[in-house]
Amino acid sequence: MYKMLVIGLSAGGIPLVKRLLAALPKEYSLAVVVVAHLLQGCESHLAHTLGAATDLPVTMARDKELIVAGHIYVAPPDYHLRVEQKLPHTFSLSEDKPVKSVRPSIDVLFKSAAEAFDSSLIAVILSGANSDGADGMVSVKQLGGLCIVLDPLEAEFNTMPDAIIAKVDVDYVVGVEDMMSLLVSVDEK
Repeated sequence: MYKMLVIGLSAGGIPLVKRLLAALPKEYSLAVVVVAHLLQGCESHLAHTLGAATDLPVTMARDKELIVAGHIYVAPPDYHLRVEQKLPHTFSLSEDKPVKSVRPSIDVLFKSAAEAFDSSLIAVILSGANSDGADGMVSVKQLGGLCIVLDPLEAEFNTMPDAIIAKVDVDYVVGVEDMMSLLVSVDEK
């Protein structure tokens, strides 16, 4: 049974993640964490933007916050977001140096979430213009999580999905419509 869904995106990913979140039912039982590459030093309105697309509660993740099922969390700008391994699971924020020139890093979130949730984790990569997320997806796969990547032909920027597909034997490479169906169906099992 899956407990957490992590979604990584960069350039071209915001419209896609809005569509994915809009498809999730109000009673969705997984905690959802979104990490997006944002302009450094700018206030983020991503939580508000995503909240307008879904019936689920959406907030910016806070340091030491308890992770709750059925809630969507957004990584804050200028911080790496990690999932703590100890129970109950909480977030931690870090100002460690950028990874692959970005902070927050998809790799950092995916690796920590994989270590905390093992086979109870679903990881999704959408559109993006760099390879952030590839190393994190390796961790997800090695620890038994479900790996889903947007079909590069549907990505506005396909560098990110291509990098993951080249590095990881992912479980699904699908278009956004099939991805929406898949994310709803895994919660029904």
